[in-house]
Amino acid sequence: MLNILWMIMLIIILFIIILLLIGIKIKVEYDKKGSEVKGCLKILIFKKIKIYSRNFPSKDEKIEEDEDEDEEKDTDIKKIFDLAKPCLKDLLDYLKTVLKSMKIKTVQNHLVFGMASYADTGKYIGIIWGVLSVINSMHEKLSLSAEPSFAGSVLDGNGINELEIYPLKVVIPTIRLLSKKEIRALIRGVLDE
Repeated sequence: MLNILWMIMLIIILFIIILLLIGIKIKVEYDKKGSEVKGCLKILIFKKIKIYSRNFPSKDEKIEEDEDEDEEKDTDIKKIFDLAKPCLKDLLDYLKTVLKSMKIKTVQNHLVFGMASYADTGKYIGIIWGVLSVINSMHEKLSLSAEPSFAGSVLDGNGINELEIYPLKVVIPTIRLLSKKEIRALIRGVLDE
């Protein structure tokens, strides 16, 4: 009986390790027109099996804006910045490790931008095009585009984004990061605020 229990535990551990090696696929699709945003978030394991899916806005969800709650939550940014300053190098190193554990499959985003003034629209869309051309040249899977809209103030967009994350590559750096006293102080400070 004990051997069967050990075998089941070994199979579960092997399954988890294989899952972490193969990776998790995250897919986000969105479409924003005016104040209406529609989209979908999917998380897949083994690049095919859907384990989580969320459409937004959901049909059950009622969007309510409570201005009173926003006024009550006053976060002290300076305190969080002071806590983050000593561990900034560690956080940047960790971010680089996380970015190396990701693989970009598809990043296609389109922006529709407009302002009340035609001249301002032209000036800023030129800046946006310049920035997007630099970003698009960084990776072959990036496809970011923008178009001007001369019909007043507009900020709309749509996109399809797919990333593969390999969590096993992040486990050891995460443990190293969390073992540092400054990082734990930062986490406690953020949770307190």
